[in-house]
Amino acid sequence: MTTALPRATHADIVLLLEGTFPYVSGGVSSWVNQMITGLPEYRFGVVFLGSRPEDYGPVKYAFPANLVHVEAHYLFAPTANHLPERRMLPRSAQAARCLHAIHEPLRARTPLPEEFRNLDFYLKSGAGLSLAEFLYGEESWHHITAMYEEHCTDPSFVDYFWTVRNMHLPIWQLARIARVLIPARVYHTVSTGYAGLLGALLHWHTKRPMILSEHGIYTKERRIDLLNAAWIADQRSRFERDPSEISYLRELWIRFFESLGHLCYDAAHRTVALFSEAQARQISDGADPARSLIIPNGVNIAPLARLRTARDEDRPPVLCLLGRVAPIKDVKTFIRAMHAVVNTLPAAQGWIVGPESEDPEYALECRNLVASLGLTGRITFTGFQQIAEVLPRVSLLVLSSISEGLPLVILEGFAAGVPAVTTDVGACRRLILGDSPADQALGAAGAVVGIADPLALGQAALALLQDNTIWQRAQKAAMARVEQYYTETLMFERYRALYAETHALPDARDPVIAPGT
Repeated sequence: MTTALPRATHADIVLLLEGTFPYVSGGVSSWVNQMITGLPEYRFGVVFLGSRPEDYGPVKYAFPANLVHVEAHYLFAPTANHLPERRMLPRSAQAARCLHAIHEPLRARTPLPEEFRNLDFYLKSGAGLSLAEFLYGEESWHHITAMYEEHCTDPSFVDYFWTVRNMHLPIWQLARIARVLIPARVYHTVSTGYAGLLGALLHWHTKRPMILSEHGIYTKERRIDLLNAAWIADQRSRFERDPSEISYLRELWIRFFESLGHLCYDAAHRTVALFSEAQARQISDGADPARSLIIPNGVNIAPLARLRTARDEDRPPVLCLLGRVAPIKDVKTFIRAMHAVVNTLPAAQGWIVGPESEDPEYALECRNLVASLGLTGRITFTGFQQIAEVLPRVSLLVLSSISEGLPLVILEGFAAGVPAVTTDVGACRRLILGDSPADQALGAAGAVVGIADPLALGQAALALLQDNTIWQRAQKAAMARVEQYYTETLMFERYRALYAETHALPDARDPVIAPGT
């Protein structure tokens, strides 16, 4: 059954979401749901940007009462861009100027000229570069051909041509969304990329502020995804491929998303990071230090703390990876680490708790690895489970990711009294070992190991599981750390202050909308 999407004429805050809430479960989606329910005085709207409808299942969340508007757009669906009549349009001096001019600031990562910030540039005939001119204009053909001959090192013009068209095609759809979206006091994007570009277009169009919150650095995580993406063509022969180099088309996608990130940073009234290293990366990528701040994630302690007494201390040790089965989570390292664990601790069990739908091919590879290592019956793929059902039944959370921000799942585990072993990514080191001297004095809430090191991961897990005194000290540190530094009360207070700041700014277009009206 399809869930009806709520509609409204205005909202206080519109969240711009790429591939997350409400159709995808996971850390960022949980945070979005947490923010909406935790700030009931505000009317929220959501714009979901996805690839194609068939890539997503039904809505995964019940809509809170203050989520008054939801709309979904699919940027790569065959009918998403209302393609114009397919006929070659004659050469145009204006199109030539626009094509050359718009790419220079993208290459140099400088602010877009005012002309390109105006939605009329994309949507009004004769004002700039229309979708029809980009797709079927003779000038566009000559421009793409010239760029291929000048820059591309990939031998296939066909692959280059379709790559350029596909990566730019959503821009016109985003302009149409920005044109008709309901008014809001502030637009809040939870990534750069296409959602960040939509936020920038909305800011330029409405003159209302745009906030950017990054849970993981989008350009960094997209780079990881793109380096592993099988759908990007690489026509070099095996003799032409240098393992230290990536294909031109992969690099083209990476540079494109880096350019979009710079546009989003430039347009943002505030750029929010989860921890100081992420903030430094944002600044190095173009964010203004004067407009940057840190707001860590937080969790609701009370319901999770009740799970501590539900734990059966006599059950076999269970090591749990809680997250989607995807390459960025490096589930294979967890599986190999479990091989080392069960060789020493035969009663140990491994649970992989999360959906397998994001990358079915990778999920199958993980299942095959379990079988090849003789771990069938020792490692269980449970699919998505409610966290309240999982945490009382596990002894240790394991995070083997190659990239993270400040993972909510670790904070939730801490609140439920479950220590963790993690890779040294994102904010994991400060979560396990502490940040400030006072925080570090609480002790280690588990262990931190290097990326893609299953032996170290397994040994760190064994050190905790085989010594109850060490495990109890880690549990005590975990509970104290989350209760002192990572409560949702602190997070909500900081976002309330940020929203109040943006709501106080003068509105250049729409009448003031009071929170909760």
